[in-house]
Amino acid sequence: MTHDHDGGRLSVGEADKALDARLSQGLDEVNFPATGTTSADQTSLSVKVVDEAGELVGGLSGWTWAGLFGIEMLWIREASRKDGWGTRILAAAEEEARRRGCDRACVSSFTFQAPAFYQRHGYVETGRTLGIPGGAEDVHMFKKFA
Repeated sequence: MTHDHDGGRLSVGEADKALDARLSQGLDEVNFPATGTTSADQTSLSVKVVDEAGELVGGLSGWTWAGLFGIEMLWIREASRKDGWGTRILAAAEEEARRRGCDRACVSSFTFQAPAFYQRHGYVETGRTLGIPGGAEDVHMFKKFA
C-alpha cells in the first residue's frame, strides 16, 4: 500500500531487508557519537549445541557492544530442557562476553517463557512491557558481572 504526502511517498508492507540496513546505518550515525563507540565495538555472539546426529539441541544468539552483552534468543528443544543445557549455554555465552570485555548483560523474556531461569542466574528485573498476546508481559532484565 502506498500513499503520496507532501513530496514524499509512504509505503507499508512486509519485511524489507534493505530498509532495515539503511535504518540501522542511520541509527548508528546517531548512536555512535552519543555513546562514544564505533562499529568496531559491536559484534554478534552465538552458542550452539548439536547432538550426535547433528540435530540442534539448542542455542543462543546475541551481541556485544562496548561492554554490554545482549541476549536476543535462547532456545532448547523440548526433549532436552531438563538436561541443563540452558545453564551451560548461558554460562558459555557469558564467559565469551566477559572475554570480549563485557561487564554487564541484558535480556527480555515473556512471562510464559523463562524469566525465572534468568533470575536464577543473577538477572534482575528492570521493567516490563505490557500487552503481549495472551495476557503475557515482556520482562526486561539486567545482570552486572562480578
